[in-house]
Amino acid sequence: ELANHRVWVPFHFLPGNGGKPAGENPEGTFIRKLVCHPDSHVAMDMLLACVNDHEKPYALHRLGITMHVYADTWSHQGFAGVNHEINEVDDIKSNNKSEDRNFLNKIANFFLSGSFPLGHGAALSYPDQPSLVWEYRNGLNEKIRRNNPAIFMDAVDKMCRAMQCFRGKDLSMDIESMPGLPEKDARKIYSLIKSNRDKSGEKRHENWIDEIKKGSFSFGQADMEYIAKGRGSWKYKSISQLAASDTGREVFRFRKAFMSSNWKYFHDALQAHRFDILHDVLPKYGICAA
Repeated sequence: ELANHRVWVPFHFLPGNGGKPAGENPEGTFIRKLVCHPDSHVAMDMLLACVNDHEKPYALHRLGITMHVYADTWSHQGFAGVNHEINEVDDIKSNNKSEDRNFLNKIANFFLSGSFPLGHGAALSYPDQPSLVWEYRNGLNEKIRRNNPAIFMDAVDKMCRAMQCFRGKDLSMDIESMPGLPEKDARKIYSLIKSNRDKSGEKRHENWIDEIKKGSFSFGQADMEYIAKGRGSWKYKSISQLAASDTGREVFRFRKAFMSSNWKYFHDALQAHRFDILHDVLPKYGICAA
């Protein structure tokens, strides 16, 4: 449960309060407050907390974290970051028949442990595959239908608007006043969402980076790369660690550059985000997860 409070709730399954503003409650039991809801009032308060840090040295790192959580309010909608039957999945079908055929085999080997059913674990990768159109029945016997391409396009446009507010230092986060995605970019992104079907999320990520390098979008070409672990990664540049994971016995010599490294700023941003969500944002909605 501690992991739920410290990781799943603030970073992956932001409670949506049923789409209601602070001071109001959704119909039903308390679990309805904890379920992810796309572009919720809770999410807007998260965006406000982010933009209020726009002058901090870790401002862009926090923006990246916030955009991840904001996107998850769409892809993880209907699921909660706690152990509850609402996360159970039955009678799942999609427009990818091979995925459906493998579902029972996958779920049989899934980590059916004390953390199950947590989040969308029972649905495996269905919510996060951009091109998928699927349906299932949850643990409350409700029939749920999801059109991931349409859902993801709505998320992309709102994320674009939120970042436009951030760039303009709009402390009110009035995203509806922002222009959002240019039409040409929207068409290109929708096409890529539909066609970028690799099962590996890492590979799909590489495909997006390639499109950016090619200049497929209106902002032009950008030379970028992502190195998760080892030489060239943020962690390596910060503390010179080549190993992909820690043993707990490492000793790292302090270097002055550590204090202004991306790796350190990223962790500063993680802590700031988590504190604000757990201690400032969620309590306004009657949710204590700290």
